Amino acid sequence: MLLQLMKISMAPSARMAMTRRIHPLVSLNPYQGIWTIKVRVTLKGNMRSYRNARGEGCVFNVELTDEDGTQIKATMFNEAAKKFYDKFQLGKVYYISKGTLKVANKQFKTVQNDYEMTLNEYSEVEEASSEATFIPETKFNFVPIDELGSYVNGRDLVDVVGVVREVSPTMSIRRKSDNETIPKRDITIADETKKTVVVSLWNDLATSVGQELLDMADKSPVVAIKSLKVGDFQGLSLSTLSKSVVVINPDLPEAKKLRSWYDSEGKETSLAFVGSGLSPSTKNGVQSMYSNRVLLSHITSDPLLGEDKPAYFNVKAYTSYIKPDQTMWYRACKTCTKKVTDAIGSGYWCEGCQKNDEECSLRYIMTVKVSDASGEAYFSVFNEQAEKIIGCSADELNELKSQDGESSYQLKLKEATWIPHIFRVSVTLQEYNNEKRQRITIRAVAPVDYATESSFLLEKILKMKISKIE
Repeated sequence: MLLQLMKISMAPSARMAMTRRIHPLVSLNPYQGIWTIKVRVTLKGNMRSYRNARGEGCVFNVELTDEDGTQIKATMFNEAAKKFYDKFQLGKVYYISKGTLKVANKQFKTVQNDYEMTLNEYSEVEEASSEATFIPETKFNFVPIDELGSYVNGRDLVDVVGVVREVSPTMSIRRKSDNETIPKRDITIADETKKTVVVSLWNDLATSVGQELLDMADKSPVVAIKSLKVGDFQGLSLSTLSKSVVVINPDLPEAKKLRSWYDSEGKETSLAFVGSGLSPSTKNGVQSMYSNRVLLSHITSDPLLGEDKPAYFNVKAYTSYIKPDQTMWYRACKTCTKKVTDAIGSGYWCEGCQKNDEECSLRYIMTVKVSDASGEAYFSVFNEQAEKIIGCSADELNELKSQDGESSYQLKLKEATWIPHIFRVSVTLQEYNNEKRQRITIRAVAPVDYATESSFLLEKILKMKISKIE
């Protein structure tokens, strides 16, 4: 009788704990019957809308971790998504039952589990707020900054930990898919590999966590970021997704070790941007400016290259000619870098920021002729890469042209030619006057390291000799 009274007075989560055996995540499979798990929400995605042949709907997912550290992704659609979106709170512990499992799609796996879970409107979710049993917090699998190259444009997401070196103001970016304006903020982080990388924070992360980081930027906080996409902008860059998690000054061994390194020597150490020519070492599969290397003729001889999707290559070549009378730059907003127009009266109008500003900056947008032993091609080049090629900013080049005349301006362009570079380029097909043409765009520029180049060429010669012997 006493036991029955105790059960009645208990919270639902406690009753569930007493009446049901808790199954570890590692024991679950699609053929199992009734089960109950006890897990912490270590990642919560945003609610997303979708449209397909069967109609419209909504979906969101969470990543769950049990006391053994095992993780699984759980997805909810439509009614289940609406029912559980507010229920699931990041960091809280829950009892969950009446879900289904299926084999995880390897292309979209974000946790190390062979299965993924689906919860429907009949699934049961009870918060275990009073439970003392330890459930791990968000689990990170950190990748050092100098090893990020192997993830460029891949499907795998990465976790990083770094000291914040710079924080930009919030920018407004207009999304091409729906013309919606969304906030973005860039932070630059560094780690013990003495490399830095730019991380773009989007949407709420840009305005909330991003603002917090800006306010404490002078203290160089440590951040741990989970689930980042690795892109090739400026050679290599990181971007947050709807499911990304940013933790400031986390209580983690890796963060404490990094803090100690930075305070003792890191802040006085010369740091290099990871996108400016990654190491050609193949250790851990690191992709570099020396991987996927081709001659210009490989690109120009295939008129259909880049038709279905952009193709990426690395090329060692010379900037052989920069036409001095082309449009070299555009007037840009100092906040969001979008093109500005003359405002009524004075100043400049930015459509992206929807405001006037008395000043603007110049940003490169031009075409350069590039040559190697196999031929030549015209590359499109934008601001950051153009600065590396020419050796000064667009504002500085314009000032040189205005003050010292055309001769100094043309001499500066001439000095930038016939210098070897390693270029990472993208190749796409664009239609102009009903004719498809190749567009080759420089994505990253690195100087030629002759010791590295010699090693690369020797390795190539050895491979050719081995293949001939075989």
